[in-house]
Amino acid sequence: MEPSGSTTSNHTLNSTGGGGCPWEVSDKARLCRFLCYGSEGDVYTAREEGRVSIENAGALLAMLQEGRGVEVVEEIKRFSQDGRAVRPGPSFFALALCSQHSELKTRQAAFKALKEVCRDPAHLFSFIQYKKELKEGMKCGIWGRALRKAVSDWYNEQDAMILAAAVTKCKQREGWSHQDLLRLSHTKPAKDAIALISKYVTKGWKEVQVAYADKENSEEVVKVLSYLEVVEKVKHSCDETEVINLIEEHKLEREQLLTDHLKSKQVWRALLKEMPLHSVLRILGKMTSNKVLEPGSSETQAVCDRIQSETVLKKAKIHPFSILLASENYKRGQGYQGKTKWEPDGSILKAMDSAFYKSFVNVEPVGKRFVVAVDVSTSLSSVVPGTSISTAVAAAAITMIFARTEADTHVLAYSEGAVVPCSVSADMTLAEATVELVKIPSGSTDCSLPITWATENGKSVDVFIILTNNPLWTFAASPLESLKKHRQTSGATSKLLMCGLTSIGHAMADAEDRGLLSVCGFDVGALSVISNVARDLI
Repeated sequence: MEPSGSTTSNHTLNSTGGGGCPWEVSDKARLCRFLCYGSEGDVYTAREEGRVSIENAGALLAMLQEGRGVEVVEEIKRFSQDGRAVRPGPSFFALALCSQHSELKTRQAAFKALKEVCRDPAHLFSFIQYKKELKEGMKCGIWGRALRKAVSDWYNEQDAMILAAAVTKCKQREGWSHQDLLRLSHTKPAKDAIALISKYVTKGWKEVQVAYADKENSEEVVKVLSYLEVVEKVKHSCDETEVINLIEEHKLEREQLLTDHLKSKQVWRALLKEMPLHSVLRILGKMTSNKVLEPGSSETQAVCDRIQSETVLKKAKIHPFSILLASENYKRGQGYQGKTKWEPDGSILKAMDSAFYKSFVNVEPVGKRFVVAVDVSTSLSSVVPGTSISTAVAAAAITMIFARTEADTHVLAYSEGAVVPCSVSADMTLAEATVELVKIPSGSTDCSLPITWATENGKSVDVFIILTNNPLWTFAASPLESLKKHRQTSGATSKLLMCGLTSIGHAMADAEDRGLLSVCGFDVGALSVISNVARDLI
C-alpha cells in the first residue's frame, strides 16, 4: 500500500526540486523516477525488468557530484521503506553507488542505511553484486573496512530465529552465498545464537552438532538448534508423512524442501496451508493441473476460504488489480509457455471474484480530484501485453478502482470528437462496468478531449488519467497545451498520465514538464506510478 498523503507533504518535489518553474524536471525528480521504476525518463513500461546500469542514472550521478549524497540516501530509504518503488533493483543499485562515492558522509549514510533498504538476503546479495559490477575495471576490491562492518552488522542485528529461517530459505543469489559474505566480511558474531547460525552456514550441520553437543546452551541457542535440526531432518527424509508433519509443525516453506518432495501432492497440500497468499495466487493453475486442488475437495475449499478472507487479504496487502491479473490468468486454463494446462475450477473463480471486491480496502486513497477517461475510439477487445486481460476489462477495473477509492472522481468515455460522462459507479460489478464502456460507439482518437471537457465545464482536476488502446493519436490540440490551459483556467496543479494499454513503447512528446508521464501497457506497478505522480513524489 502507498503511504498516505499527509506523511509525505514535507518531501514533495515542488518543495524540494531546487526552485524555478514548478513543472521543471529537476535532478531530484529524475532521481525519484529512477528509484520508482528504474528510468529517469517520463515513460513507465509495465513488466519491464532490465538490469539497472550507470547509463540510467545521470541525475543520481549529478546529485552526488553536487555533494547531495546524503539527500540521495534519504530518498532511497523513503522509496524502499514506504512501498513507493515499483521495482527494488534501482534502490539497491543507487545505494551501492552511494556506498563507494568519494565523499565520506555519503558513504557513511549509505552503509548505515543498508539494513533498512536491504531487508532480506536476496536484497543483500543484489546490493553486493551491484557493488562488484560498479568496481569492474578498478584496481581496488569492494571489501573495505566499511563494507565488512555494514555486512557484519546486517547479520548481527537480525533476530536469530528470523535469520535462521532466512539463511535456509535463500541460500544464494546473484553468484553470492551467505558463506561468501560471512567469510569476506570477517563477521564476528555478536551473540551465541548468531555464532551458531554462522557456524552452520560456513562449516555445516555436522560441525554444529559436534560443537554444541555437550555445551550448556541458552534458551535462544536451543530454539535455533532445534529449528536447524528440523531443516536438516527434512532435507534427508524420504518419508512423505514425516515431511508433511515437519512442514505443518514448523511452518517450513518450499525453498527448504528437496525437489523430490515437491513431486508429492500431499506435500503441496501441506505447503498451501501456510503459503503467503501472493504465492498461492501465482501457482493456482499449476496446483489445479497437478490435481493438488481438485473440485469439491477440502483443500480447494480451504484455499477458497483464504483467498476471499478479508483478514488474509488485508494482511497480505494485495491490490485488486493483482487479484484480477491472477484471476484472468487462471481463467485462461493454460500457462504462458503452453505446457501446463488445467480446467479452471468454478469455486476458485468465484472466490477470486469475491476477493477482487474485498481487496479494495487495501487501496490507500490519495485524496485528489481525478478524471479517468477511457478512449473508446478503437476496439477494446485486444489484450494488455504480458497479461490475459482484455483492454475493456482492464479499463473497467482501473475506473472502478478510482471510483471506489477516491471521493472526487469523474469517469468519462471519449470518441469521435465527443466526451460522454460515463455511468461507471462505485457500486457496479466489474462485468457491469465493462459493459458500460464497450457500448459507446467508436471513432477517431483525440486524447486532449477529456482535458478540454474539464476546462469548459469548470471542473478543477488534479490528475487526468487517459486510458487508450491507440498509441498513435490525432489531436485537435496538443494534450500538453490543453493541460497548461486547464492549469491556468482552474488554478489546479494538474497532471496528465497517458496510459497506452496495448503499447510497448510510446511517449506523448519531448516535453520537459514534470506533470506529464506515459504508461506503456498496464500492471500493478502502473497504479503505484500513478499514485506517486498524484502525490507529487516523482
